[in-house]
Amino acid sequence: MTAERSVLPGRFSGLSIKLIATIVMVIFAVEIVVYLPSIANYRASWLDDRLRVGVVAARVLDAVPDVMALPRALTDRLLNSAGADAIVYRREGQSQLIELDNAVTPTVAVTADMRLRDPMTLIMGAVDTLVGGGGRTLRIVGEGDRDESLVELLMPERPLRYDLFTYSRDFFLLSLIIAFITAAVLYLVVRWVFIMPVRRLTENMLAYRQAPENASLIIAPSQRRDEIGIAERELAAMEQDLFSMLRQRRHLADLGLAVAKINHDLRNTLTSAQLLSDQVATLDDPKVQRLAPRLVTTLDKAIGFAQSVLDYGRESAAPPVPGPVDLRTLIEDAAFDARLVGHPGIAFNNGAPEGLSINVDAGQLARVFVNLLKNAREALESVTAFPTPPEVRVEVTQSEDGLVIAVTDNGPGLLPRARANLFVAFEGSARAGGTGLGLAIARELVEAHGGHLQWVEQGRGTRFEVSLPTSAILR
Repeated sequence: MTAERSVLPGRFSGLSIKLIATIVMVIFAVEIVVYLPSIANYRASWLDDRLRVGVVAARVLDAVPDVMALPRALTDRLLNSAGADAIVYRREGQSQLIELDNAVTPTVAVTADMRLRDPMTLIMGAVDTLVGGGGRTLRIVGEGDRDESLVELLMPERPLRYDLFTYSRDFFLLSLIIAFITAAVLYLVVRWVFIMPVRRLTENMLAYRQAPENASLIIAPSQRRDEIGIAERELAAMEQDLFSMLRQRRHLADLGLAVAKINHDLRNTLTSAQLLSDQVATLDDPKVQRLAPRLVTTLDKAIGFAQSVLDYGRESAAPPVPGPVDLRTLIEDAAFDARLVGHPGIAFNNGAPEGLSINVDAGQLARVFVNLLKNAREALESVTAFPTPPEVRVEVTQSEDGLVIAVTDNGPGLLPRARANLFVAFEGSARAGGTGLGLAIARELVEAHGGHLQWVEQGRGTRFEVSLPTSAILR
C-alpha cells in the first residue's frame, strides 16, 4: 500500500481564506454587540429632540392663562417643528393641550417614557420600533423645565422608524467597510508574519518527503526566536539527521552486500584451508604436530566469524508465529544444541517446572536460549581454576507481571568493555574473536515476543534474564 501524496491547498482554500473569514465574522459579531446600544442611543436622542420642542411649547402654554387665545399660526408652528399631532403640558394637576386641526384619534399607541434611561429599556424600545413600528402613534413622555411638570407629545411613529432604518443601513455599510479594511490589513500582517512562514515549512516538508536524499532541500532556518523559528530549526535538524541516516543506511546496505559476497568466498576458502590443515596434522613432523592445532583453531574461529556474519545478514524480519511449547523441553533441547547436556566438566541444571506451557515461536526462542547457554559454556571453558564446580542453571519465576527465565553461570563474569555494548552488533562480544551478533539477535527475537532481554549484575558469574509477558503463559 502506498501512502497518499499530500498536496498544498490553493491560495483561496487554505489558512488564508479561513483567516479572512474568521476576522470578518469576529468584526461583525463585535459590530452587532455595538449596534444595539448605538441604535438605542440614536432613538433616545431623536426623542429628546422632540421633547425639547415640547418643553418650548410648555413654556408658551405656561405663560398664557388661556390656550384658546394663542394664535393658530403659533401653535401649528410649534407642532410642526416637533413633528407632533398634539402636545400636552401637565403641571399641578392641570393639563393644557394644543393639537392640529386635522389630528386623528390614535387607535394603536405606544409609550416612550424618557424618564426611564436604563440601557435595557432603551434597547428594547429601539428594537420594538424597528419590528412593530409603522402604523402606530408614539406617545413621548418627559419632564418639563418646571418642578413636577410633564410634557407629552403625540406623533406618528413612522418618521422615527424610517430614521432608525436609515441609521441601521449606514451603520451596516460602515461596519462592512471597516470589517473588510481591518480584515485586509490584518490578513496582510498575519500572512507576512505567520502564513508565509508556515506555508514555507509545509512546502519544504512535502518536497523533502519526495526526495529525502537531496541535501539541497534541507530547509534553511531563519533567525526568528518565536515558535515558528523553533519549528524551522528543529525541522532543519531533523532533515539533516534523516539525510545522514539514509545515507549511512544506503552505505551500510551496499557494504553489507559486499561483505556477504566476500564472506561467502572467504568461508569457502577457509573451508578448503581447514581440509588441508587436517591433512597436514596427520604428518609425523614434530613441528607440524606442534603448530597444527593452533592452525586448526585459528581456521575454526575464522570460519565461525564468517558464518555468524552471514547468519546476521540473512536474519529475516518475519514476526514470530506463536504456538504452545513446553518450556522445560524447549530449554533441554537448547542445552543439547549448546553442548551442555552430557558435558564432562560443566554441570547443567534445568530449573524449568514440569508441565509449564508457553505460547511462543519455538524456533526463535530456542535460538535465544541456545545462544545464552552456549555463551555460558564458553565462559566456563575459558577458566582453568574454579572455587566451586562449574555450573550452568536455568531458573524460572512466574508472577503477575509475566514470566522471567534466568540463565546463570558461576564463571568469571563479563568484562567492563563487554557490558558497555552488550547488545550492540559487532561490539558487544564478551570473548576474544567474537562478533557480538548472538546477543543482538537474541534481544531482537525476545522483543518481537513482547518481552525483553537484560543482563543482571551479581557477585560472581553472569546472569541473563528473559522476561515474557503474561499473555505468553498458557498454564
